[in-house]
Amino acid sequence: MSAVVPTRCGPVRLLVVQPTPYCNLDCDYCYLPQRDDRRRLSLEILEAALERVLDSPWFEGGFTLLWHAGEPLTMPIAFYDAATVCLNDVLARRGLAPGTVVQSLQTNATVIDAAWCDCFERNGIHVGVSMDGPAFLHDAHRVTRTGRPTHAAVMRGIDWLQRRAIPFEVISVLTDDALDHADALYDFYVEHGISAVGFNMEETEGENRSSSLDQPTAERRYRQFIQTFWQRCLAEPGRLMLREFEGITSLACAGERLENTDMNAPFVIVNVDAQGNVSSFDPELLSVATAEYGDFSFGNVLTDSLEAVAASAKFQRVQRDIQAGVERCRRSCDYFGLCGGGAGSNKYWEHGTLDASVTQHCRYRIQLVADVVLAGMEQELGLALYP
Repeated sequence: MSAVVPTRCGPVRLLVVQPTPYCNLDCDYCYLPQRDDRRRLSLEILEAALERVLDSPWFEGGFTLLWHAGEPLTMPIAFYDAATVCLNDVLARRGLAPGTVVQSLQTNATVIDAAWCDCFERNGIHVGVSMDGPAFLHDAHRVTRTGRPTHAAVMRGIDWLQRRAIPFEVISVLTDDALDHADALYDFYVEHGISAVGFNMEETEGENRSSSLDQPTAERRYRQFIQTFWQRCLAEPGRLMLREFEGITSLACAGERLENTDMNAPFVIVNVDAQGNVSSFDPELLSVATAEYGDFSFGNVLTDSLEAVAASAKFQRVQRDIQAGVERCRRSCDYFGLCGGGAGSNKYWEHGTLDASVTQHCRYRIQLVADVVLAGMEQELGLALYP
């Protein structure tokens, strides 16, 4: 069978690197296996990962190095100091400015203190915080390995970021019990000076074999949840930026359509785990094994170039099925221009194949949000035209 020619490869926008699989929390909806694995990324693997991206035909300028999967802050501060030196050395050897690669990390924030803030500042690391809102929602799911609540520790970490004026965004996972508390969530974010938020839905994925959103009333309640957030954001402009609203309104106002998403276009995202195994597409795919496809490691940065990864039979099969799923979405879904064909990980875990179309994830993340946002924009336009 001939190799698939992807519709678009790259450019690399995101290099996701796992500093360790280990996590100090035991969130009940986590998809990651082996989060008690304390192996650590070596600087040799980091250097190789950077070199592979810079050597590839899909490097076209700057990209973000995202420390993610496991809990990045279980690594010592000294690691990030050394990693930044390594990064800058690699860039300097190629005559590239240090700002060519921007560092970011996603953390549960439980250990952030003055020393970590110093680390973020001197190494230019952007911060994303994973937390689920007020304590009664957050502590129902995000607990320590001994089952203790973590909300107070997270808020201490956020307080350190705010005291030091370090910008951050919050990602909150919405479970079934959150859907009836839109006002409580909105009030919590505003009262605590959290101005940039994104919602991730609890997904059936990896180790999380079922979602609390798998019930008949969830869609109706989620629609009302999003409607409440839309109305609150509209009533208080500038207080809270919700990622889901920003994405859809920007596309609608620009009159643009997506043809792909970063998670289904090869080598826009490159993922490397702590052992150097490399993948593309969804970061969520790298650390999981499946019955249909095996794992989604296509090579190792210590031995394989990204071009070699792209030429492998395993990659070609995954790419072929992902692209077939995108085309299926393009033909059948009225919302295609807002999502570009969705994410393969959700398609696999919900349908057992990457060659699939609509998922619960895209119903919540795109379709239901779009219904609320576009109706709201039309209403506002009508009010503006006919006051």
